[in-house]
Amino acid sequence: MAESTINTFDDITERLDEIIATVRSKETSLERSLDLFDEAIKLGSRAVDMVDTFELSPREADELAQQMDDDASADTGDAETTSDEVGE
Repeated sequence: MAESTINTFDDITERLDEIIATVRSKETSLERSLDLFDEAIKLGSRAVDMVDTFELSPREADELAQQMDDDASADTGDAETTSDEVGE
C-alpha cells in the first residue's frame, strides 16, 4: 500500500498488519526490516494524531456518556455489599 493511499485509521492498521507480516518473514533482510520499522513509527504517529483530533458529534457524545454511565452502574452494582453481608 502506497503511503499516499493511507488516509484513514483503518488504512493505517491494515498497513501496520502488512508490515508485521513482512518483518516476521525470515526472508526479510535486516535493512528492509529497519525501513519498515521507520514506516511503522510514522504510521503510529499519524494514528495518534488522528485519535487526538477526533471529535464526536453531540449525539455520539451523548450516546457514549450514556453507555459509560450504564457500564459504571453495572460495575458498582455487582461490587457493592451491604454491611449485613460483610458481617456474615
